[in-house]
Order: sequence, then C-alpha cells, then structure tokens
Amino acid sequence: MKTKILLIIWLTILFGGITYLFWKNEYKYTLPTPVPVNYKTVAIGKQINLKGKLNATSNKPIFLHFFNPDCPCSRFNIPHIESLVKKYGDKMTFMIVVLDKNSKYTEEDIQDKFDLTVPVLFDKSIADSCGVFSTPQAVILDENRKLYYRGNYNRSRYCADDKSNFAQIAIDSLLNKSKNPSFDKIALKAYGCTLPNCKK
Repeated sequence: MKTKILLIIWLTILFGGITYLFWKNEYKYTLPTPVPVNYKTVAIGKQINLKGKLNATSNKPIFLHFFNPDCPCSRFNIPHIESLVKKYGDKMTFMIVVLDKNSKYTEEDIQDKFDLTVPVLFDKSIADSCGVFSTPQAVILDENRKLYYRGNYNRSRYCADDKSNFAQIAIDSLLNKSKNPSFDKIALKAYGCTLPNCKK
C-alpha cells in the first residue's frame, strides 16, 4: 500500500512538472499578449514621426523587426528574419529594434545572432510610436513613412506555414503597389513576450 501511494505521488509530481514545462515553454505563447493598461492605438495609415531615429535617408520602405533576445518567440523567429532580409534587402531598409529594458547586448551581439549587418536600435520609444507592445512583431512603413503593417510574422510559432507568412505577404503587397492585404485577427493581434521585459 505504501509503495502504491509513493508511486501515485511520484506520478503526480512528474505529470505536474511536465504540465508546468509545457505551459512555460509552449502553451502560454499561443495566447494573445495582454494589452497594456495605458496602450494607445496607432492606426494603419498613420504618419509615423520617428524624429530621425531611424537614420534612413533613402525613399525605400522600412521594415522594423521588434526583437527581445530573451524572448523564446523572438529566438525562434531569427531564421525567418534572415530569409526576409536576404530576399528583400535591396528593396527595403531593414532594422532591428531591441526591446529589452536592461539589455546586456551590443549592436554587434545582435548582428551576430542574426548573422546580418542591418542596423540595430535600442529605443523603446520606436515601439510606442508604432503601437508595438510585444515581441516579435513586424512593422512596415511605406516610402512616405506611413504605417502599412503591424503584426505577426506567421500563424506558426516557427514561421513554418507558408500560407500564413503575414509579414511577407504585406511586403509583397507594398512592393507590388497592390491593395492593402486584409488579414485575420491572428495576423494582427499581438502574440509573444510582453514589454519591456520578457514576461507573459
């Protein structure tokens, strides 16, 4: 009888541990990121005044990748960003905006993580200007610096679903001067890690 009770306790602890790990590392990131209490909506089409923070002098559209090195979702997203830069780097200006309040990383550290030499900015006010409150998030500004897209990269956490490459669809639409694409709520609702720290 004692052995049976110990076995039940052990199995309960094991099951509880597995459940906790699944929640911590997987399930909670499938839930929408809570909207901050003082969040101010920034509408698509709004002129984004970044007061020279981007140092982008060309008339190319700008792609801002909002990134937190400590966010698991951001880390899974790195290969996808690399592929977008390699495919569209001559047509758009890409920049990585690091959103980690106490960042211990340098611009070179971030570039090494991505294996890219795109500019890296450490400025949360850019996220506020664009209406971003979680990572990873994609923001596309057209050549007139109007907000064209703000949302997720893909329905899949690993960016493995080609049919829901939301950010890429938005890029193609902008570059082809076609009508703004319409996306479902999964594309436009924030998922991932909250700001300014990696919490859910």
